[in-house]
Amino acid sequence: MNFYEEDLHLHELLKKHLDKEFFNWANNELIEFGRLCANEFDKRAIHTDREGQPRLIKYDAYGNDISHVWVNEGYKQTVKDTYYKGIVGYLHKPIPELGIKGNYIYSYAQGYLLSQTEVGFYCPVTLSMAAAFLVERYADEALKEKYLPHLLSTGETELFEGATFLTERQGGSDVGANVVKAIKEDEHYRIYGEKYFASNAGQCGVTTILARIEGAPSGSKGLSLFLVPWKNEDGKNNGLTIRRLKDKLGVRAVPSGEVEFDGAKAFLIGDASRGFYYMMEALNLSRICNAVASVGIMRRAYTEAKQYAENRPAFGQLLTNYPMIQETLSKLATIQEVQTSAVFDLIALYDRVIGKENGTNEEQALVRLLIAILKMRTAEEAIHFSHEAIEMHGGNGYIEDFVTPRLLRDAQVLTVWEGSANILGLEVLRLLKKNVFPTFISFIESKLVDTSESLADEKELVIQKLNDLKEVVNYALTIDLNTQTFYAKKIANKMADLLESAIAIGDANRNTRKVYIAKVIVQERYQRDKLIIEPFTLKYYNEIVNSKMTIKK
Repeated sequence: MNFYEEDLHLHELLKKHLDKEFFNWANNELIEFGRLCANEFDKRAIHTDREGQPRLIKYDAYGNDISHVWVNEGYKQTVKDTYYKGIVGYLHKPIPELGIKGNYIYSYAQGYLLSQTEVGFYCPVTLSMAAAFLVERYADEALKEKYLPHLLSTGETELFEGATFLTERQGGSDVGANVVKAIKEDEHYRIYGEKYFASNAGQCGVTTILARIEGAPSGSKGLSLFLVPWKNEDGKNNGLTIRRLKDKLGVRAVPSGEVEFDGAKAFLIGDASRGFYYMMEALNLSRICNAVASVGIMRRAYTEAKQYAENRPAFGQLLTNYPMIQETLSKLATIQEVQTSAVFDLIALYDRVIGKENGTNEEQALVRLLIAILKMRTAEEAIHFSHEAIEMHGGNGYIEDFVTPRLLRDAQVLTVWEGSANILGLEVLRLLKKNVFPTFISFIESKLVDTSESLADEKELVIQKLNDLKEVVNYALTIDLNTQTFYAKKIANKMADLLESAIAIGDANRNTRKVYIAKVIVQERYQRDKLIIEPFTLKYYNEIVNSKMTIKK
């Protein structure tokens, strides 16, 4: 099995977004990485989830608090195998074979494959990406010189995984309520307080945190960004202790703990008054990671459901001969493919507009809007897909011998990490108040130009729904601020429906199968509550689900 070779759609997306030389190199790399994900990594994921979860060794033999986090040897090897492939490093340094830096398309393609194996393996990568982003973009030259080579290591020097410890007990999503403090000492600071949900605790070499310098104002504007090494030069913990590791529902591979700072040595990153802004930039990067993880889980859930249905007889014939099963598989294949296209289109836009810092204000606002919409929608779909995969397996889907229970447990966290649907709805509302909606309208309309004639009815329906949304948004922005929040998620979901439909219609000129995909997604989003006389999920089942092609070197 090979997660990459069996995914023609990912192959098509990479050819679309990468130049020929980069694609040829990436294609070969991803064939090997896809093999690892489907085989060695997958076996390690099963062991880590069931028997090899991280453990906190709080004290040494002499009673000293060492707060050491033990992870199994397979986990350690997966870390090396993943980072040495440049999933973080090649975002910021040249690829030796090409002589140029990598990009987010390639990194997120790796993350998409890795998430099909275990989101708990991808979470630390996400945190390392965010930490490297903050250090590379905002730290002074001395900090970059000392720590960036370790964050970007592909094997030539000691690897430091990264982290972003943000959550505090009293704060949660209300980051402005954070109280961890920073006290100036010579050319550095000392950190005091607690981070309540700190993922990659004990495994990261450095973490980035928000803390309030003595005398700074309250609220988010008083927060500054710091880099905190986990260990001192002598190899001992840098004033950091772990109270306990969280006993989580899923993503058990990544250690998440309650971390106490008792005079931890820290270094200010950038302007002390802009720490919250810096961290929100990294949060948007992490939200894309979350969406990538979601479509990865969706892909694994779909492939597991499809393989089971193709081999499971019931009442004298295979499951795939039944229309209800065909409908389910057609929907899953369509939604996963369209949302993966949407996510990688977003990644390409992010890379150009924010990754390289050369977009207009309107483009940057559109990127943030699309991030919020897609993070919300894909996370919810990941749970739905995992549920559908379990149901396809029947009783077997509920048994831990199969991957399906772990997919559901892991998917559930994706709706919480990096902002819940409520928080993302508020982000959409905030951006609408900054007049991003006309840019969104133009983006949707651009996908509907020169569309296939066979999709005329679908195009007309999407235009109608876009006009309906204009009325809803215009109304919502005229009412009182408190009532506006009632409409936030509703508007975000309507925008997600439009985004999916428009992207599918825009892609339909590529081949006939894409036309069928567009017809199914528009029918699913806008006509599913009606009595459907011509169900496209059944009519185009073979073309959507059973098209065969694999990727070769």
